[in-house]
Amino acid sequence: VQSVLIKGGHTLVETNDGTDGSAIAPDVNATLGYAQDYFLSRGSDTDRMCDGPRGVWIRNKRYDSPHTHGTGCTLSSAIASALALGHLSRETGHGTGAMRAIQAMDACCLAKAYVTAGIGQGVQLGKGSGPVAHTKFPSTHEHYPTIAFNPTHANPPAFLPMISSQAASVSSSSTKKIILGKILPIVSTTEWITKLCETKGITDVQLRIKDPQITSNTTAVTQLIAESSTICSRNNVRLWINDYWKEALSLPVNNKPFGIHLGQEDLTKCIDCGGIAKLREAQLALGISTHSFGELSVASALRPSYISLGPIYDTTSKDVNFEAQTVDTVRKWRELVGDDVPLVGIGGINDAERVKEVRNAGVDCVAVIGAVTKVEDLDTAVDCLIKAMN
Repeated sequence: VQSVLIKGGHTLVETNDGTDGSAIAPDVNATLGYAQDYFLSRGSDTDRMCDGPRGVWIRNKRYDSPHTHGTGCTLSSAIASALALGHLSRETGHGTGAMRAIQAMDACCLAKAYVTAGIGQGVQLGKGSGPVAHTKFPSTHEHYPTIAFNPTHANPPAFLPMISSQAASVSSSSTKKIILGKILPIVSTTEWITKLCETKGITDVQLRIKDPQITSNTTAVTQLIAESSTICSRNNVRLWINDYWKEALSLPVNNKPFGIHLGQEDLTKCIDCGGIAKLREAQLALGISTHSFGELSVASALRPSYISLGPIYDTTSKDVNFEAQTVDTVRKWRELVGDDVPLVGIGGINDAERVKEVRNAGVDCVAVIGAVTKVEDLDTAVDCLIKAMN
């Protein structure tokens, strides 16, 4: 057996002895609103929270409904259907990156969402309790599961909340939230950080360190982050650091970056050594990459400042193990990511036309590389990109 799912759903205080569950342990009480299943796999070639032999808890909102007949059959059928969709997409070469990436964990997340929606919409048919309703492919964050890193704890507090400029323009309650820029340039040197900070319309930049001579030297990495942070602070631009969260946290409080961006493998390492709590304690913002349905469950569980999806289009700027997502996945992610979390699109977004396309599909911000680093007139290019996001 490659993978096992231990089905949950009943609260830990449900007993057959007639007690009302009034004297229950705090850790049990903290999880009464959730239905949790345990997933365990033999592992894979990657080191992500959503696969491998570590085992994870898949958590949904719990509906206290009597109309739950057929949950087990529906869950197993939905898992099989999702696995078949993934297999067919890979075999035929059709379908989005997320569809082609469906493996056991992804299938379980989709199936959990399907069953949760069915329980939420279940009704009585005749006498007694009714069956689970059959709905459609998961299409709302209300039913989509997260990964519980500790099954006896409630969901963690959110990271520094941000909001898109579009949402800020229509919501009076968003005034206390920080507005994420419409574009997020990703560069690797202080020279480019300086250029972007001096460019009108830039509010956020991300430093992705790629030079092997720097990445092999912790001191050099820390120095580059410190210099970039100083430049950004001087120009009132928010600096995001890709992956090097330890080095970022080692800087003085007045020279720390605004936020950290983590890919799924680096996110796992950060979780394993207690880094998530350290980032929260330092009050840094957090952005997380996603490429698959399982990765989305992991990212959503941490309640980050933003969630990114990629690659939207084929890209040459970074080696990735996922096919292009296309705007179809953008639309699906917009449904599955809560409206209170900005969605960032990345990968192959190299001109204003593609920016418009992904914006219309639902992204709140576009992360760009070549669209700013390979142009003759940076000011004009940035202006065109921002206008395309309006």
